[in-house]
Amino acid sequence: MTTGRTTTGRTTTGRETTHRDVVIVGAGLSGIGAAYRLQTECPGRSYAILEAREASGGTWDLFRYPGVRSDSDMFTLGYPFRPWTDAKAIADGPSILRYIRETAAEYGIDENIRYRTKVVGADWSSRDACWTLDLDCAGDDGTVERQTLTCDFLYSCAGYYDYASGHTPEFPGLDAYQGTVVHPQFWPDDLDWAGKRVVVIGSGATAVTLVPSLAGEAASVTMLQRTPTWISAVPGRDAIADRIRAVLPPQAAHRVVRTKNILFMIGVYQFCRRSPQAARRMFTKFNTRILRDEQAVKEHFTPPYNPWEQRLCAAPDADFFRAVRDGNADVVTGGIDTFVPDGIKLADGRVLPADIVVTATGLRLLAFGGITPTVDGAAVDLAKQFVWRGAMLTGLPNFAVCIGYTNASWTLRADLTSRLVCKVLNHLDRHGYAAVEPRPTGPLDERPLLDLMSGYVRRSIDAFPRQGHRSPWKVRQNYVLDAATTMRTNLHRTLRPIRRPTPSEGSPQVTGRAAASSAGSSS
Repeated sequence: MTTGRTTTGRTTTGRETTHRDVVIVGAGLSGIGAAYRLQTECPGRSYAILEAREASGGTWDLFRYPGVRSDSDMFTLGYPFRPWTDAKAIADGPSILRYIRETAAEYGIDENIRYRTKVVGADWSSRDACWTLDLDCAGDDGTVERQTLTCDFLYSCAGYYDYASGHTPEFPGLDAYQGTVVHPQFWPDDLDWAGKRVVVIGSGATAVTLVPSLAGEAASVTMLQRTPTWISAVPGRDAIADRIRAVLPPQAAHRVVRTKNILFMIGVYQFCRRSPQAARRMFTKFNTRILRDEQAVKEHFTPPYNPWEQRLCAAPDADFFRAVRDGNADVVTGGIDTFVPDGIKLADGRVLPADIVVTATGLRLLAFGGITPTVDGAAVDLAKQFVWRGAMLTGLPNFAVCIGYTNASWTLRADLTSRLVCKVLNHLDRHGYAAVEPRPTGPLDERPLLDLMSGYVRRSIDAFPRQGHRSPWKVRQNYVLDAATTMRTNLHRTLRPIRRPTPSEGSPQVTGRAAASSAGSSS
């Protein structure tokens, strides 16, 4: 289903050139949701989704490690416009992938996806008021052809993880190790862990997922962590949701359950941040009740930081704790001295024997899927830009990014951002503008884009745009406030409009409203 302005031609070099009103980068959970919003709220605009991989689904197609699942309930991680009907609230990766692809097929979105198409360059032309994208398009035989695509508006829904590489620290003695080393992001299809001794290095969501999944068949599974992580047992199924779904139509039930879970998530987060000591006692008490070992909880499951200073890990139906309690898995807290031929030597001298070592040591962050946008051929230093409404960036006209919440389901903010993008697009049409660019009035205090202490954030966040200290430049972690204000945003106040060029003009000009704004109107 493609409407709006779509042109096809050839450049002087013979390369094919096409135009779309909007280009979405990434055919994962966010990109499919963005396409739905475009079709329903901006039905006159053409669009294309560019996906570098050969299949849709993003993270949920890429990650294939055992037990891969959501760390948020699917009533909030799923789309608001398409009910989640499966039994499990915390769903496995294949179920989520099927849900994404079924959504794309149901609404005809999959017809607009271009696979094996990687954006390697994006330049905004002030003269033409459009983006020119350089694309590497892979053929069935593996050959790569460079193509060009232009668009009026560029929307990056590629997330902020580096799909090409994960984070693995430099481990001393790794070359001497004679076993198998695996990073979860690149799990081999033929890896056999049955009867093997497995050590999982890490304590984040991936490690907490892997340990119980491997424990059933492996001879032994040990999670080796340098520092404990806050882990919370959650129900795999939502009993209240089941009762609601039994009496209400699917869409109505989805809306009610979604609202319930949103309020619960926000309540837990606010409790943790406002009453950290009480939150520590609560999680410690719950985990002690499950493990039945107060000393183990104190040693291995009581971090030095407070709950929600880093993202909370979920253990559906307490599967991780049950694996440890029943003796099917073990947890060791300590530093690594060196790898040895048959395992890992710890700083305290102990040796953990291992046939397989899984380095669940985190992901790498990568801004906008690796796209480095330029304006009139000049590089834009992303680290010096500010994010407006968690969506658009200073210095980049007609450019938006999808950045989910860190304390709640990614899709909650992703859907808000896509609706805001549609509002901006309709604003352009209504006023005859060619483009808009966020422009603060007055100085902003710089703050990191993601307010988390997690290692993967601290390692890379300096390369990302900043948030400011006040609205609309502050990236809030509160869906209720965002839902109440985002779509009520007065776009005239902080978006600098650029009117459409005429044949006699060399480049688009700032309108009178924009000139007044830059002279000091309120943001």
